[in-house]
Amino acid sequence: MLQERIEGKWIDSFERVFQRCKVSPGEEVAILSETQSRHINRELAELALLRLRAKPYHVMVPTPPQSVKVPIRSTGATDVIQGSKAVIAALGEAGFVVDCTVEGMLHAAELPQILQAGARVLMVSNEHPEALERVEPDESLEARVKTGMKMLRGAAAMSVTSAAGSNLQIDLQGAVVGGGWGYVSRPGLISHWPGGLCLCFPAAGTVKGTLVIDRGDVNLTFKRYADAPIALTIKDDYVVNIEGAGVDADLMRSYFEAWGDREAYAASHLGWGMNTTARWDAMSMYDKRDFNGTELRAFGGNFLYSTGANEVAGRHTLGHFDLPLRNCTVSLDGQPVVDAGVLQGELA
Repeated sequence: MLQERIEGKWIDSFERVFQRCKVSPGEEVAILSETQSRHINRELAELALLRLRAKPYHVMVPTPPQSVKVPIRSTGATDVIQGSKAVIAALGEAGFVVDCTVEGMLHAAELPQILQAGARVLMVSNEHPEALERVEPDESLEARVKTGMKMLRGAAAMSVTSAAGSNLQIDLQGAVVGGGWGYVSRPGLISHWPGGLCLCFPAAGTVKGTLVIDRGDVNLTFKRYADAPIALTIKDDYVVNIEGAGVDADLMRSYFEAWGDREAYAASHLGWGMNTTARWDAMSMYDKRDFNGTELRAFGGNFLYSTGANEVAGRHTLGHFDLPLRNCTVSLDGQPVVDAGVLQGELA
């Protein structure tokens, strides 16, 4: 197990990322965390901000009681704020917010209010600092992600195929496009570190076909590589059938069923990874406690399919799967942007 102690190299890494976030001397910066946060990331954030002569302050709240009997993982929708006007105000008054909560604020209910107040938010994934250090973002990633997002916004349809049997069709009309490159420099925006994704939240009734999770593909909710293929049949956004033998398929069926909520089976967001520094095999090198897995959502050329909440489609649920798949071909209006797991053209 890796040790969680302050290392100078990790302060350096946080400092460089905050510089890319345009943190300025004298700027008031809120560090949001909870009692179950990885304490070292909160401390590294403070030390790096002080090096930059910013004025950091901490907003730490108790991790709330479980609201359901099912373990909640990989949602990107922390519930620690609990609608608190005082916490929202404390974050919104900052020019910059460092989000060190366990699940992150990416889809938190209170995020729009904080962004509308003018703050910019960087979600630091709940990783061991070693993982954050390895996938520190740079300007070249920003340029490529922006190119991919522009392609996605300009397309009418996305298709996903693979030799394993995937054949997925997505109508992009009404979809909301997003992306991130690991830092944020403009007010009113959020990004996350590790970053490197081009994705969209599709409108209701726009996703259909077959998605095959092949051997070596990843179920990030379980932090587990699949040992045997699992075929998901998707109709009008919803997984309606799960075919596959073995523990991986059984675990997926069990977690879906545990929610007792049809919306848990629905499409949340989907897109592809752009981070060529991030590694598909990284999860095998870490104990589960040391690794949150955000890196695997972003590794270059993966197709990321996620189930659960999707505000664009008017769906809300705590059930969530993040499924980064290798070796897929992702096409926009018939033109491959990822070919058999390899980024194409300007995106490479």
